[in-house]
Amino acid sequence: MGMIQVQSRKLIPIPYAWPADEFAVLLGDWYNKGHKTLKKTLDSGHTIGLPDGIQINGKSGKVGDNAAEPLATMEPGKTYRFSKKQLTSVAIIRYADGKGPASPELPPPPPQNVAGIAWSVNQFRSFRWNLTSNAARPNPQGSYHYGKINITRTIRLANFRGTHDGKLRFGINGVSHQNPATPLKIAEYFGKPDLAFINYDLLKDEPPKEISTSVVTGSVVVNATFRNFVEIIFENQENTIQTWHLDGHSFFAVAIEHGKWSPEKRKNYNLLDAVSRNTIQVYPNSWAAVLTTLDNAGMWNLRSEMAERAYLGQQFYFSVLSPGRSTRDEYNIPPNHQLCGRLLDIPKSELPQSPPYA
Repeated sequence: MGMIQVQSRKLIPIPYAWPADEFAVLLGDWYNKGHKTLKKTLDSGHTIGLPDGIQINGKSGKVGDNAAEPLATMEPGKTYRFSKKQLTSVAIIRYADGKGPASPELPPPPPQNVAGIAWSVNQFRSFRWNLTSNAARPNPQGSYHYGKINITRTIRLANFRGTHDGKLRFGINGVSHQNPATPLKIAEYFGKPDLAFINYDLLKDEPPKEISTSVVTGSVVVNATFRNFVEIIFENQENTIQTWHLDGHSFFAVAIEHGKWSPEKRKNYNLLDAVSRNTIQVYPNSWAAVLTTLDNAGMWNLRSEMAERAYLGQQFYFSVLSPGRSTRDEYNIPPNHQLCGRLLDIPKSELPQSPPYA
């Protein structure tokens, strides 16, 4: 298990010295209970709570433990590259010929409550593209002027916590997603979406004025127009930080602010050098705005990065269909595919006899 490392082509220069080495940093929660027990807890309508520990690259560390194996050993004067995924724990980095052990004292954390959010928002705003640097392609960074594109659709997503049949659920805009017996994309591919989800309108483009704690459940698929430029607003009125991930696309993270979003907030967007990414954090009682072009045909998941919340419904799918139904935009599934779910109950004569994309 590890991270996929994507290297620049040799003919395209990188804006720093070639690293002497590269280290992957994978961080994850650790529960003493097995995944089957945790699943049973969630299915019974209860939270699994905080993890029993946090690990980096499968190992745990303690502040001041100088006997622990270092995460990386580096030599002074050389450049190193770290690829990290959710780095929020303790690890040791040692320098060759270092004069002493690592300090047992950690840097102080950001301040609490609103002051801490302001500190984190300022840190977010400091992450910007260097528009004079080369990128991993012939055209330079910043040559895609996203700030000059007209927004064709605004989608506001408010996360919430509620119950359904007395069991804990999480959701978006009053709706909690449930995976159907028939895979969503397979049902849509064969022209039988009704076998997997009711319609494309279960989740609205903006949250209701008041979200009830009584949850509506269903398989949530949102119809998206191919190559539309979309503004997505993540609204978090809960007292915990939220994190989101979009499959199949990158977006420009243009703003994070405390309070409630309104159209007037667009004047605060970074429309010049925001970083392109596929994850975004939303602080308590705050909002985040991203801009993206839905130009990758297919069915793509947008979900909470918190596994408990995603499993219990805080997710949905974008259906991005190419109007040309062309294999230039989306491939057909392999001819030796296996049917599953409710498609097994349909005679093959009633299914499309030729691939839908040409």
